[in-house]
Amino acid sequence: MPQKSPRILVLNGPNLNMLGKREPEIYGSATLEDLRTLCESEGEKLGLSIDFRQTNHEGELIEWIQQTRHDAEGGGADGIVLNAAALTHTSVGLYDALMAAQTPMVEVHLSNIHAREAFRAHSYVSRAALGVLCGFGPVGYAFALKALSDHLETR
Repeated sequence: MPQKSPRILVLNGPNLNMLGKREPEIYGSATLEDLRTLCESEGEKLGLSIDFRQTNHEGELIEWIQQTRHDAEGGGADGIVLNAAALTHTSVGLYDALMAAQTPMVEVHLSNIHAREAFRAHSYVSRAALGVLCGFGPVGYAFALKALSDHLETR
C-alpha cells in the first residue's frame, strides 16, 4: 500500500487576498494565486499534499487550526505554514489555537516584520512555531515547506 503524503495546511490571514494590488513596494507583485501555485509546486517536489487557504476572519483561521489536530478518528494535518498577517501582532486566540492543536507550524511573512513599524516586530504566534521566516518574499513559503518536510522526516 502506498504511503500517504503528509498533509500541510498553508494558511493565510487578513488582506493577503489583496496581494499584487496592496502596497507592492512592501509585499511585491506576486498574487495570492501565485503563492498557491508556488506552494503546490514545491509540495509536489517534496511529496507533500498542500491545502492552501486564505481568510479575512480570525475565527475561521482559528477553526482551521483546531481542525489540524489529530484525534481518535484520524483526520487532522501533519503541519501548518502560517502567514497570519496582521493577526500575528494581535491575536492571543490564534496563539492558543496553535498550542492546543499541537501541529508543527512554521510562521512566514513576505516582508521583514522586524524592519517595519515597531508594533509589527512582536508576534504572538512565534512562540508556537518551529521557526519563523520573514523578508524573503514568496520564496519564504517554499523555505517553510522544506523546513516542515525535513521536520516531519526526522520525527
